[in-house]
Amino acid sequence: ATSRHDQETQQIPTEEVSLDICLSNGQKVTVNILTSDQTEDVLDTVATKLDLPDDLVGYFSLFLVREGVDGGLTFVRKLQEFELPYVSITSLRSSEFHIILRKSYWDMAYDSDVMDNRVGLNLLYAQTVSDIERGWILVNKDQHRQLKSLQEKGSKKEFIHLGQTLKYYGFIKFDPCVTDFPEKGCQVIVSAGNNELNFHVKLPNEQMKEGSFKVTRMRCWRVTSSVSGTLSSKCEVKLELAFEYLMSKDRLQWVTITSQQAIMMSICLQSMVDELMVKKSGGSIKKMLRKRHNGSIHRTDSQQAVKSPPLLESPDQSREQIVKLSTKLNSVSLRGISASNSANDISGNDFHGNYAFEGIGDDDL
Repeated sequence: ATSRHDQETQQIPTEEVSLDICLSNGQKVTVNILTSDQTEDVLDTVATKLDLPDDLVGYFSLFLVREGVDGGLTFVRKLQEFELPYVSITSLRSSEFHIILRKSYWDMAYDSDVMDNRVGLNLLYAQTVSDIERGWILVNKDQHRQLKSLQEKGSKKEFIHLGQTLKYYGFIKFDPCVTDFPEKGCQVIVSAGNNELNFHVKLPNEQMKEGSFKVTRMRCWRVTSSVSGTLSSKCEVKLELAFEYLMSKDRLQWVTITSQQAIMMSICLQSMVDELMVKKSGGSIKKMLRKRHNGSIHRTDSQQAVKSPPLLESPDQSREQIVKLSTKLNSVSLRGISASNSANDISGNDFHGNYAFEGIGDDDL
């Protein structure tokens, strides 16, 4: 991440440039900014161009993503307040990387604030369609039919309301990685949302199991990096996210995820905690407007409308397989479900003292 201080020390000139910001539906919004503009400045400029009201800007953030050859998106991190987005993206020197505008909150109750505005509604609708197409939100055939019908009618609010009832709505899905839970070397797909990290774990016996770790039961977490390789071979930086989790009333256990997206996972956890703290204090996530008197160049961009995404495609064979797998995964729950906020919340009772997913007995560990 490049800050304004870095710009000064590296003697990067301040000049007017154009920057492409992507929306969830693939649409690009080109804004005229300064190389010295920080994330908040760029976000304000994008909001102005889209005609998004000032009091809704705080509901959205800019994210650095990498686009794969298959069109899949890997979220690298949320752009930090001190960053200079133009310098950050151009210094990567790769067309794989983009900056994308996405909602920044986790509690779907805030959706109603955003949907009350036409532009906010269009942005949220485009994101929901995109997440469904990407397979981040799970839908069965009947739900898919209902969603497509609502699309054809142009019923965007109803589409989002139905989306809110679907599994993994509002979650960010990470690339497959490795975890040491419930045992070392397990392949896992991690998703962040609903104030939890959700695990789809592939066990050594090929069984797929699912469970969720609530952020409110994490005592702390840390991101560590290590370098592997020799002088003659290419060095690789390995990132790990580890969190200490309250498995039962008096038992804490460290759970480790080895993933190149460990930083993004950590950012998600931190923003979940921040949002919970704001709500607990009775505050609002709405952005406090601050007048700037920095004498920046006044830039007047013509406004741009958010295009409506195309209708959902009928699920292809590969998607059918995903849906079938998802159905199997949906039927997987953890033992001893207690009165927690999530049916899949992991606690000591669920594991009978051995932290095992359902289907694994004490004798198997």
